[in-house]
Amino acid sequence: MRKITIVGAGQAGLQLGIGLIDHGYDVTLVSNRTGDQIREGRVMSSQAMFGTALAHERNLGLDFWGDACPAIAGLGVNIADGQGGRAISFDARLEATARSIDQRVKMPLWMGEFARRGGRLDFREAGIGDLERYAAESDLVIVAAGKGQIAGLFERDAQRSPYNAPQRALALAYVTGMEPLPHRTGVSFNVIPGAGEYFTMPSLTTSGPCDIMFFEGVPGGPLDCFDGLAPDQQLATFLELLRTYVPWEAERCTDVALTDWNGTLAGRFAPTVRKPVATLPSGAQVLGLADVVVLNDPVTGQGSNNASKCAASYLAAILDHGDRPYDAAFMELAFGRFWDTAQSATTWTNAMLGAPPQHVLELFGAATVNPRVAARFVNGFDDPRDFFHWFMDPAAAQNYLAEVSA
Repeated sequence: MRKITIVGAGQAGLQLGIGLIDHGYDVTLVSNRTGDQIREGRVMSSQAMFGTALAHERNLGLDFWGDACPAIAGLGVNIADGQGGRAISFDARLEATARSIDQRVKMPLWMGEFARRGGRLDFREAGIGDLERYAAESDLVIVAAGKGQIAGLFERDAQRSPYNAPQRALALAYVTGMEPLPHRTGVSFNVIPGAGEYFTMPSLTTSGPCDIMFFEGVPGGPLDCFDGLAPDQQLATFLELLRTYVPWEAERCTDVALTDWNGTLAGRFAPTVRKPVATLPSGAQVLGLADVVVLNDPVTGQGSNNASKCAASYLAAILDHGDRPYDAAFMELAFGRFWDTAQSATTWTNAMLGAPPQHVLELFGAATVNPRVAARFVNGFDDPRDFFHWFMDPAAAQNYLAEVSA
């Protein structure tokens, strides 16, 4: 039985570990926190997951929430006009329902399921020495912990990483009491030109259904104002910003309250693609997974989706590889298979961090009057590869607009 050690017990690490166990592998998963510590800790992300990623979970029997988690049936886009109104507004349904489950709910349960199916959990803050030991004891070591000392082993890929500094100041809050969207339950995506973005989405947290409020502020701009705030101060700042920049969203939030004192998060990071293979001091090599190798800004909600897709892609690569050694060539191949699809999400996300070019504004304008255009944009969040057929290129956009107009 081949032995694989995965360092990191998040979306990708747990999903991959459970998939490997189901195929007869001996799997150890290393986590720096127990399930109880995760459940009782601070929120970690907003994690809107679309149809393809959720299907990977269902294929492994990991959908334990069903109707308990509010459905995300669609997505609405609003671009503020700077006068308290909306210059552009459209929405559309998703072809496959999306969901957002607080990782404080999901990861402890998945840890228990991993152990129930026969996996071993090793609770420690793994360092370089631990990686050396795992490499000596295992056929393959996969690093799924996107922060800390060991994540720094993976070299930044300058050709695939156009930014070397954070492009947004990030802040979110889990709340109750938000009024639902008037048309359908879903994600509200609000663009505040020159300042950043504001999102809402329904979610499931430790106390039950809730909503997530999420600001992305251009560094140095008016939405870059969350550093050092206590949770209640952060929520109060959110409400003030809503009244100033997106008053239609403020109307939904007159009675909101934090779900819990750990229900806020703030920070920033530089979107980065790293090389997939890291070499330890001994010469042993380890493979990076998900955020360790592809870390995108959350402006397009691709983080947990990429993690799920990466885990599914690596699982297929490992199964296809059979009994052959897990050498550097295999690691590069496994990452390459994932990157063939992930590069679309990365390129699109990086583009969305800039000011929209004229052809995108024209597409958004068309989406306000043509449901076909709106639906195509909304469903691209599940499969961003489609954007490269009509959205990312000015000539392709003009051809598409001519087609839908005809």
